[in-house]
Amino acid sequence: MTLERIAYRPLRHAHRLAPLISAIGMSIFLQNYVMLTQGSGDKVFPHILPTGPIAEAGLPISGIQIFILLASVVLMGALQFFIRKTRLGKAMRATAQDKTMASLCGIPIDRVIMVTFAIGSILAAVAGVMVAMYYGVVHFFIGYVAGIKAFTAAVLGGIGNIPGAMVGGLLLGLVESLGAAYISSEFKDGFAFLILIFVLIFRPSGLLGEKVPERA
Repeated sequence: MTLERIAYRPLRHAHRLAPLISAIGMSIFLQNYVMLTQGSGDKVFPHILPTGPIAEAGLPISGIQIFILLASVVLMGALQFFIRKTRLGKAMRATAQDKTMASLCGIPIDRVIMVTFAIGSILAAVAGVMVAMYYGVVHFFIGYVAGIKAFTAAVLGGIGNIPGAMVGGLLLGLVESLGAAYISSEFKDGFAFLILIFVLIFRPSGLLGEKVPERA
């Protein structure tokens, strides 16, 4: 919420690229802040759940993978319900569509945007914990690649479409796994950038996104 006040609110009426550049700058600042305060080396994250396959049930997946899958589905379902059914969620959608008209209708857009940043930060923190639980290690740069892939999944599914982001994440994971298996594991992270480029060129609205015409 502090970052929203410092780095985003002053740019509310600036060019669209200004908040993007500000976001990149704040990301670099936070990464270096963590590096200076916590060190640049890897830190061990405790394995709370078993990481090996569940042999008793005959499943090829581990307990931590089941937990991450279930937690992700629950969180995305809760977020979808919040955005679609609650009063604050409707205010968020109105603000995202047209800040000026939302303000004229009595919606406190500054408060709505601040709450949106808070919710996004909470979900990102939960995702970071799950990633650290899965790999058993954490370092100051671990969130960069994950953030790029999350952005790619959102663009692939359609920006603003929560089910689309879930589908985009699944497709991205399949492409990375198949590419690492049949092409080269060294270029695994590069597949996310290739998908992002192709989607932005050939279908900027994403797989489940729609081009909504502006009404006069």
